[in-house]
Amino acid sequence: MRKKESAAVILAIFSALIVAFMLKLFFFDFMVAQGESMSPAISSGRVLIINRLAYGFRPPLQKTYLCRWAQPDEGNIVVFYTPSGDLAVKRCASVLSGGRFMALGDNSLESYDSRAYGPVPLDNILGKVVGIK
Repeated sequence: MRKKESAAVILAIFSALIVAFMLKLFFFDFMVAQGESMSPAISSGRVLIINRLAYGFRPPLQKTYLCRWAQPDEGNIVVFYTPSGDLAVKRCASVLSGGRFMALGDNSLESYDSRAYGPVPLDNILGKVVGIK
């Protein structure tokens, strides 16, 4: 390869990596489910595809939404931070007044959820699960 072609290939690879990183950071994310709290809908080891823009725009590393255009509907599976700061995947049972929601696991015998820690602020939501692989 010539120097010009090599530089073009390197630039294309670098550009693709930047685009992929930006998509993951702002639009979509992936995570692997751990535990059986959402069984049988989501079993441990399944890959979850998360839409970070389902409910609004929350800049990376920020604790609140900059702009919110929706809130979870009853039955939506959401990824959020629990009041203790742990990342969790649960089903939205209801949205309450005061900007909070009740998060419940499908497997009530194995789930540590709002029955233990109470309602969760809507700002704690990172996104909506839109795919399970």
